Amino acid sequence: MKARKIQGAIALVTGANRGIGRALTEALLARGAKKVYATARDPQALRGLGDERVVRLPLDVTDADQVRAVAEAVPDVELVINNAGVALGKGLADSTVLDHARQEMEVNYFGPLQLVHRLAPTLAKNGGGAVVNIASVAGLTSFAFYATYSASKAAFHSLTQATRVLLDGQGTSVFGVYPGPVDTDMARELAFAKAAPRDVADTILDGIEAGRADIFPDAYAVEFARQYESSPKTSELQVAALLSGSAAA
Repeated sequence: MKARKIQGAIALVTGANRGIGRALTEALLARGAKKVYATARDPQALRGLGDERVVRLPLDVTDADQVRAVAEAVPDVELVINNAGVALGKGLADSTVLDHARQEMEVNYFGPLQLVHRLAPTLAKNGGGAVVNIASVAGLTSFAFYATYSASKAAFHSLTQATRVLLDGQGTSVFGVYPGPVDTDMARELAFAKAAPRDVADTILDGIEAGRADIFPDAYAVEFARQYESSPKTSELQVAALLSGSAAA
């Protein structure tokens, strides 16, 4: 995987208004990015990003017209960070499970797919560049209390693997990022120790600059990766034990 320098880069960040997206935008600026296209469904939520290098754009990643408009507005982009995501579904017995599952797939899978489809030619024109997909450890082993969210992130993980192969010929690096619990609005209800978004953002950028294809940006994710790489089945049992309250066999 080719390493990518942040200093002087022109980046696009989806979901830049809060959480990891906001932290990534600020970290990119701190490391000398030349320009950052910061997107959010409501651009007013980006007003706190006062740096003149920030270009604020409206983007709902489920809206094909907005995705097309953003792709046309960023002809110089070199680094695309697919960060926007939602976690809605709870248990499978919840009456809203199907609606929530569809919405999670639209945002967490079809959204990044649309954006990469539109921007791959732009990246090729600009020397290849890179795509950074903010997935989740829940996309590697399902967290049953977020069953449909986990499924959407598993689809995103699969897309990341395929995109890495398909865009290699045009010189585009594709990074998969697999955080554990991070102290964001999305993870507010999780009873886990949570990493700070800025620490996670810095580790992600370190991984990009080091050329690490798979980035595990916090202590929970690092330990999870160690276990998962050793035995996916043991990882599955340990995660299941979080829900049952029993020790994994």
